[in-house]
Amino acid sequence: MATTAPVVNGQVQISESSQQTKERKTNDSLGKEDFLLLLVTQMQYQDPLEPTSNTEYVAQLAQFSELEQMENLNSTTVNTSAYSLVGKDVKVEQKSSTGQVTEVQGTVDYVTIQNNKAYVSIDGNLYSYDDITEVIDSSYLISQYLPKVAAQTVTYKHHDPQDVQVTGISLGSHGYEASSMGIGIMDANGNTTKVDKSKLSYKDGTLTIDKSAFEGLDAGTYTIGFVFDDSNSTVDVSNVTLVVKGIKKEASTDDSKTDTDTDTDSSDSDKTDSATDSSTDTTEKTE
Repeated sequence: MATTAPVVNGQVQISESSQQTKERKTNDSLGKEDFLLLLVTQMQYQDPLEPTSNTEYVAQLAQFSELEQMENLNSTTVNTSAYSLVGKDVKVEQKSSTGQVTEVQGTVDYVTIQNNKAYVSIDGNLYSYDDITEVIDSSYLISQYLPKVAAQTVTYKHHDPQDVQVTGISLGSHGYEASSMGIGIMDANGNTTKVDKSKLSYKDGTLTIDKSAFEGLDAGTYTIGFVFDDSNSTVDVSNVTLVVKGIKKEASTDDSKTDTDTDTDSSDSDKTDSATDSSTDTTEKTE
């Protein structure tokens, strides 16, 4: 039995119960099912005195067919994009019914299609392709795992010599760890002075450099370069700036006095040798 609806002033009056029956799930856009529902509803409640012409129905069916093809094409495109993520690192955000957001990051093992919807597998769990928020390049990801040094400026004062500490050092992670590091101090001309490892002490992300490593530096600005022994031989020559203040100590007075005494002794020795030679010559002449 066909369902009928009253027509008032040329407008079809659909009851609230009928609207609730045909109410679709909330979505941001109309799909082919919504389009078909509208078409069927239009046919069902059309004015019998002024029915819709066959030409209009054919045009609407053509639109429906076009919409269906576009949706199928979009689905194919989405699935193809999902397949291209295999082997790549992605970040997924899932929102629970309570509004709590859970983030998952990992490598896509495989892609599966269920009910015409793409899902990616990460560590054995399936996640909707629509929940992917980031696709991370492998080179960028590796750069996040390599050893690194936080950008900073450290100071050494000749008039108040103290050990220098460089903080924010990471030795790497996820298989890119370094077991040790070496450092060099570079001046503005690119000349580098290597710091002996005996003057270095590392603990919990902080490197302590013995103050004796800076005693011979003139006041000015330098760069502390780092070389790590990880698999990539990571080098950092841009993040740590060293500022040396004050006047470095010259050779001590005691050292100068020692040198003077040595020269004096040498002079006296030469004079003694000369006197001895003269005495020898005099003896020979007398004989």
